[in-house]
Amino acid sequence: MSDRNKPNQESEFAAHIGIDWADQKHFWTMRTADGKLQRGELDNTPEAIQIWAAELERRFDGRPIAVALEQSRGAVIAMLSKYAHLVLFPIHPNTVSNYRKALYPSGAKSDPKDGDLILELLLAHPHKFRRLDPDTVETRKLQFLTEERRKLVNQHTAELQRLLGWLKQMFPQILQWFADPSCAMVGALLLRWPTLPALQKASPKVLRKFFSQHNCRSEEVIQKRLRQIPLAVVATNDAALVESASMCIQNSVHLLEIMREAIAAFDRAILETYRNHPDRALMESFPGAGPALEPRLIAAVGSRRERFESATSMACFSGIAPVKEASGKALWVHWRWACPKFIRQTFHEWAGCSIRTCGWARQFYDGQRDRGNGHHAAVRSLAFKWIRIFFRCWRDRVPYSEDRYLAALKNREPKPAPPTVEIRFKTCAGFSKPSILSS
Repeated sequence: MSDRNKPNQESEFAAHIGIDWADQKHFWTMRTADGKLQRGELDNTPEAIQIWAAELERRFDGRPIAVALEQSRGAVIAMLSKYAHLVLFPIHPNTVSNYRKALYPSGAKSDPKDGDLILELLLAHPHKFRRLDPDTVETRKLQFLTEERRKLVNQHTAELQRLLGWLKQMFPQILQWFADPSCAMVGALLLRWPTLPALQKASPKVLRKFFSQHNCRSEEVIQKRLRQIPLAVVATNDAALVESASMCIQNSVHLLEIMREAIAAFDRAILETYRNHPDRALMESFPGAGPALEPRLIAAVGSRRERFESATSMACFSGIAPVKEASGKALWVHWRWACPKFIRQTFHEWAGCSIRTCGWARQFYDGQRDRGNGHHAAVRSLAFKWIRIFFRCWRDRVPYSEDRYLAALKNREPKPAPPTVEIRFKTCAGFSKPSILSS
């Protein structure tokens, strides 16, 4: 630890603690302001953590204590964040892992030693780790709700794929008769008639009533289905497959119904929270976001303006900004692997949606495609441009105005063409052909 950082840290915090957390028991290492080291164990229970935090508060007279751990969200963070005198510093697990490998190439590892390493990282590089300052209740609620909703959507998609896999083996006609196999009508039909022979035994009157009860009003569609059902042929006569598939199909139908209801409940909770958020008017001004992505944009950046120093820091944090690796004459530019995937997905999807409603965004996207970039590469480039605009509006709390932005582009003086340099991009096979790019 440098002398430049040591006085500031010791004057601000009465002690520094590194915690190696686990499911049952945590190991902690503490260094006090006078340089003394102490190690201990802590059960992963709210009662044990409360006793431990109270002892620290009495020992250091309520002065702040820096606590570093490999977690930014989870049970330990939730329990420790209750105590005002504990200032939390999340450290990425990869950082601790690589630091351990650098010091112990043999791969030696132990929980108490990891607590020492986490504390050492915090003391040696205090400026590299950002303290955890919780955002507003409304913003954090949106963060939890939008992320969990997205996970539910992914689970719904995975379960639907399982359902389609079984239907293709045993009841493929369902995929021809219905455009959306995940809808409630298809689920009700499969629960009532899980196989084609069972469906063919139903009379046209019963089937017509069923379709009408499930909001199928098109006489042409109903007549077409009534003609096709008696003529359909079973896909397989394998009794083992038919019995197993019938159970799996009905199970998937039940799960899809539960997940649809859960997603709808999340949508209502998100909408209710978003309506009262102070940044709602700001998010509604961005083209292409819509009611689905506007709450997610708030969840992505939060409401604390001091969180990001510049648009570049926001782009890097979100994973939209690319990473450049240079060594000698080789230069490799790739997308950012270590980043919050949900946040990167949010900006990527918003940029893609803005193409349909924003003229200059469509023009920029088309220009990227004309240069030979693929769809997703072009959308990421557009997202990088949008973040610069978004950051300025978000920081100044000024809604986006396309007229003002286009006027600013016209008033910008053209810059002289930069010199060109030859860059060789490194690939898995070695070096690709040289390309002339603007420096």
